[in-house]
Amino acid sequence: MLRLAFTVFSLVCLQSESSAATRPNVVILLADDLGFQDVGCYDGPVKTPAIDSLATGGVRFTDFYSGCAVCSPSRATLMTGRHHIRTGVYSWIHDDSQNSHLLERETTLAEILKSAGYSAAHIGKWHLGLPTDQRDKPTPDQHGFDHWFATSNNAQPSHRNPDNFIRNGEAVGQLEGYSCQLVVDEAIRWLDSRSNLEQPFFLNVWFHEPHSPIAAPDDIVDDYGGLRDKAAIYSGTIDNTDRAIARLLKKLRAIANPQDTLIVYASDNGSYRNDRTGGLRGRKGMNWEGGIRVPGIFCWPGTISAGVVSDQPAGLIDVLPTICGLLNLNKPSGVHLDGSDLSPILTGSAEQFIRHQPLFWHLQKARPIVAIRDGAYSLVAEPDYELSTDNMFREAWIPAIKSGSYTNYQLFNLRKDRAQTTNVARKHPELVARLKKSLLDINASIMRDGYDWHLQGQ
Repeated sequence: MLRLAFTVFSLVCLQSESSAATRPNVVILLADDLGFQDVGCYDGPVKTPAIDSLATGGVRFTDFYSGCAVCSPSRATLMTGRHHIRTGVYSWIHDDSQNSHLLERETTLAEILKSAGYSAAHIGKWHLGLPTDQRDKPTPDQHGFDHWFATSNNAQPSHRNPDNFIRNGEAVGQLEGYSCQLVVDEAIRWLDSRSNLEQPFFLNVWFHEPHSPIAAPDDIVDDYGGLRDKAAIYSGTIDNTDRAIARLLKKLRAIANPQDTLIVYASDNGSYRNDRTGGLRGRKGMNWEGGIRVPGIFCWPGTISAGVVSDQPAGLIDVLPTICGLLNLNKPSGVHLDGSDLSPILTGSAEQFIRHQPLFWHLQKARPIVAIRDGAYSLVAEPDYELSTDNMFREAWIPAIKSGSYTNYQLFNLRKDRAQTTNVARKHPELVARLKKSLLDINASIMRDGYDWHLQGQ
C-alpha cells in the first residue's frame, strides 16, 4: 500500500543533528494482558521492584486506560495517538485470514522520533500485521524502526523456549529461555551494536507476558503457589518480566544518566483473570473498566515530577502527543489525534491540562460495545445491530459496524463507583444527553476514517 506522502504525513519536526543529540532516549515498556491490580505499586500480589521504582521516580496514574479491550487495536492506538479504527485496526489481527494491519499511511511515534534524529528498535510482540504467503503487509521497518525482533502475535508454543521470533524479516528458530528475558537480551544487544552512541534512541519493548499460553521458571512460580497452579504461573510470568526490566534498567543507567531517558510503562489491555482487575467490572475483551483500565507510569528524572499519583483519566491514546509535548516536537499534521498531551500533569502543572476530547472505546464484539470517559463519569452502550456469532473479527462486518448505532445507555460515576455497580442515568438525564452526543460525534468521526478492508481486491 502506497504511503500518502507529506500531504497527510508532513512532519515539521525535522531537527538538526546537534539538537537531536540533546534529546532524551525514549523507552516504552508494554505488558500483554496485565491486569490493573497485578504489580506491586498498584497493590497487586506480584513482587515488582523494578516497575515500582519507575512509579517512585515518576508519575503513576490511577485511572489509566488501554486503547482497546484487546491487543492489536490498543497497540495501534499507542503507536499513533489515534483511535484504532482510524488506523485500519478494528480488532485483534489474524494475519492468515484478514487483510487488516496498521496502515502504512499512519504516522507512528517511531517515524516522528526518527524525523527528530533518533534511531529506533522494536523488540517483542508486534501484532499489528506481518506478511504471509497470501497477504502482503508492512513490517515494522516500514513503520519507522531501524531494527526489529518480533513475533506476529503470541510467543509460541509458550513463553518458554519460543520458536516464532523474526529478526528483520528472517525467522530466528527456536530460542532457549523465557520470552521476557530473550526480549531484553535482544534490546541490550541492539543498544550495544549502535554505530553512533551519541544518537538518541527509541526502544519499543513489548513483552508477551502474562498473555497465555504462560510459562515461568519453577523457582519463581514457587514463590506464588504450586507449580501447576495457573494463578501462580501467571504471577511468575509477571515477576520474571520485572526481573528482565531490572536488567534493562541497569543497562540504561550504564549507558546514560537517568535524566537522559524517558520511560513509559503500561499494558495493552486488562487481564483475562477476574481476580487481577482490582475489583473492577469485567475483564479483557469487555468495555467495562476491568477490560480497559491498566497500569500507567511515566518516568523521566529531572523533568517529570517524582512520586506523584494522579487520578486524572489518561491512557495509551495520550502517549504520542505527550512525548511530542515533552520533547517539543510537532505532532503529525493533517490527521486527527484523539489523544491529549499529558505533559502539564507530568511536570507539575496539572491545573493547565485540558483534554480536548473524551476518552472513547469501541470493540464490535464487546459488551458494552462502546464506552466514553469524561471526568468522573463513564457512559456505555450496547449495539442496536447484530453480527454473526464468530468471535474472530470478520472484515465483512465493516459496513454494519460503520452504519450501526447504540442503545441501552448506562451512566456510572467512577469516582464513587469504580466497580460500575449502579447505573445513575435516570438521575442525570442532562449529563447522559451531553455524553451521548459526545459519544456519537466521536463515533461518527472515527467511522468516517475507518478503512474498508472488505473492499480489498474487489
